[in-house]
Amino acid sequence: MRATTIHAPFDMRVADVPDPVVRNPGDAVVRVLRSCICGSDLWAYRGESARRAGQRIGHEFLGIVEETGAEVTGVGRGDLVVAPFMWSDGVCDYCREGLTTSCEHGGFWGSVGSDGGQGEAVRVPFADATLVALPAEAASDDRLLAALLTLSDVMGTGHHAALGAGARAGVTVAVVGDGAVGLCGVLAAKRLGADRIIALGRHEARTDIARRFGATDVVAERGDAAVEAVRELTRGQGAHAVVEAVGTEQSMRTAVSITRDGGAIGFVGVPHGSGTGLDLSVMFDRNIALRGGVAPVRTYIPELLPDVLDGTIDPSPVFDLTVGLEGVPDGYKAMDERTALKVMVAN
Repeated sequence: MRATTIHAPFDMRVADVPDPVVRNPGDAVVRVLRSCICGSDLWAYRGESARRAGQRIGHEFLGIVEETGAEVTGVGRGDLVVAPFMWSDGVCDYCREGLTTSCEHGGFWGSVGSDGGQGEAVRVPFADATLVALPAEAASDDRLLAALLTLSDVMGTGHHAALGAGARAGVTVAVVGDGAVGLCGVLAAKRLGADRIIALGRHEARTDIARRFGATDVVAERGDAAVEAVRELTRGQGAHAVVEAVGTEQSMRTAVSITRDGGAIGFVGVPHGSGTGLDLSVMFDRNIALRGGVAPVRTYIPELLPDVLDGTIDPSPVFDLTVGLEGVPDGYKAMDERTALKVMVAN
């Protein structure tokens, strides 16, 4: 089959790889209908996170079950399913507590020895615990497929950040980052009932989506100017709940600076670069809480899925470019150059 492989910085190739097969009784093989490129994939693309030459890549996908192992009972051949960005066994202590990303037997698509989502098919370990069945009729609805695909990562990650920040009715939420996760953080905050949502971003096409998703205010400034602008909008106090969806030192400093005393930051931006942007003495003095990390999206899919299916939330606008599998290298280039927000791959 064909699948995306990474060979060196900026060297993405779609190559022939072995077809996936059932190896264990709990496995399933899923034929990929839709996958996508994540902002975190760009760190590998740029050489900022290590990969072996020829390693698979991609961790967001949905598709059709083609084959199952003898012990799989929850899904069957022909089912439309979505996969979270990590597989998990569903029975370990962490999984039972909802922290599926810490599963004792879990793993990440595209890790050494595993299939990546940006290909024609994927072997899924622990299929019953990992995969979530979708309505069959969604397979013929391109917009709905796009919305459902966000449940594999960005919508669940935005939700995780909004929960960590304490988004709820009666509070002001600020979102640092105008990428797909930040925009989904806006949508999640709106879904959770936030009264006011301030989106920080400089790209008009993205902030337009933020407004569509529920942002009441947009701050285009960065650094100290952004902090001043947010405080001006909040009577000098800052936001009760802040979503940090970038992961740089500057973005975290901004997040701390715009958080109201007694507020919280939900951080989901993959940390990269030097330092953290955190000053514990400031956070201590101002009673600022920090929650977040790798989002256990498998836990959130059952909660978010009904709202996607009935149209209560529609995250599909985060995809602004669609390519075929052979066009994936061009998709990486487009996202790296910021001519695309998030690229969907249609098989």
